[in-house]
Amino acid sequence: MTVGEKIKFIRNFRGMTQKELGVGIGFDEKGADNRIAQYETNYRVPKKDTLLQIAKVLDVNLLNFISEVSGSAEDIMQTFFWLDEDNPGAINLFQLVRNPGECYASDDTSVRYNDSDDWPAHPPVGLWFKYGVVDDFMREWLVRKNELKAGEITREEYLEWKLNWPSTCDTSIRIKKWKR
Repeated sequence: MTVGEKIKFIRNFRGMTQKELGVGIGFDEKGADNRIAQYETNYRVPKKDTLLQIAKVLDVNLLNFISEVSGSAEDIMQTFFWLDEDNPGAINLFQLVRNPGECYASDDTSVRYNDSDDWPAHPPVGLWFKYGVVDDFMREWLVRKNELKAGEITREEYLEWKLNWPSTCDTSIRIKKWKR
């Protein structure tokens, strides 16, 4: 998603009008909605200080709009989170289980699965990171996705967790229902 598409998505999730967002970040009421519409259609690109204000008004982490370090753990996770929103169901997470008797047994990296209707027609490709903090983040994301699937959290709570991540992650101070 583009920055403009993300602004629109989050604004709609928050139930705000373009005018409310524009006024909230300090634009004159007369043209506030027009300016936000220009951002959302990518006609104009907001500057960093404007994105900071937008993030504050929308009550989301600035990481949704700006990555300070390309390829950082936070950047990787935000990319995955937005792909998940743009194409729900495209990312399927599952926990691998260690087979202690087979440690370092061979260079075979195959992961076996029991075929069922839940799997695609062709075997999927797995991905794992040798990047400790990303592994930790991915593990927690799996927990949140499983909570959503089990009905333990709502779709809104799940999205709230992603929009304010990493301040909502388990390693941060946990606030009830992941809201600030």
